[in-house]
Amino acid sequence: MAAIYLNGKLVDRADAVVSVYDHGFLYGDGVFEGIRVYNGKIFKHQEHIQRLYESARAILLEIPLPPESLMQAIEQTVRAFGKPDGYIRVVITRGPGNLGIDPRKCEPQVIVIVDDIQLYPKELYESGLEIVTAATIRNHSNALNPRIKSLNYLNNILAKLEAIRAGCLEAIMLNTKGEVAECTADNIFLVKNGIVKTPPPDAGILLGITRNTILDLARADGIPTLECALTRLDVYTADECFLTGTGAEVIPVVKVDARPIGSGKPGPITRQLRQRYQTLVRE
Repeated sequence: MAAIYLNGKLVDRADAVVSVYDHGFLYGDGVFEGIRVYNGKIFKHQEHIQRLYESARAILLEIPLPPESLMQAIEQTVRAFGKPDGYIRVVITRGPGNLGIDPRKCEPQVIVIVDDIQLYPKELYESGLEIVTAATIRNHSNALNPRIKSLNYLNNILAKLEAIRAGCLEAIMLNTKGEVAECTADNIFLVKNGIVKTPPPDAGILLGITRNTILDLARADGIPTLECALTRLDVYTADECFLTGTGAEVIPVVKVDARPIGSGKPGPITRQLRQRYQTLVRE
């Protein structure tokens, strides 16, 4: 059973409702974060909250709690959930207002949901994912910056639908230059000649907390890392490929656009970093 915090109170799922006039519902006007709980501990709590407040600041949305109070509310909701492992979704909406897009009469809403999550089937962490490249371009130039984790995910959803129609669970999204940006819900990494590569921030990506953690772990293990522009050619000729995300954690990719990556099996550096990540989150 999920635990839900709504504007200062813990409520049952049936009572966890917001107004149909909420601009988060009407216009996707708001921000969110996904956070994991391992062994009762909130992983990278401070980093997630910092990103949440930065996203809110970027869209001129004032969160009606200071960061410390919101963190306490999250901890309270985690305790109410009562399980050692779980997934936290923190949502800040612009709040209820009028049918027009003018947000000045809205009062922001604070929602925390703690529940179970399993993004991918367990067996795929051993055998690897097969993914495709989406035709849907990652919105970036003259659009909402992907570093803002907003409630408007239609761009990602359209690419996700392409993946589903192709019989896959994920899809690579390219930016307006035709470069690899990220996947619909995950950051992407390649391994070539022992170097771990991932698209840079200006490729049009979300600066993933798990992404940054993996870069830190690789460097700590003496594995060279590089944030650089990547193309589909780089993907097709990579020795290894893997995805990272709060929900996904670290999952290998063994085939892209029906082309095997490397040996067609999860590679040694992917396995090493996945094991290092699993050890870290359980410390």
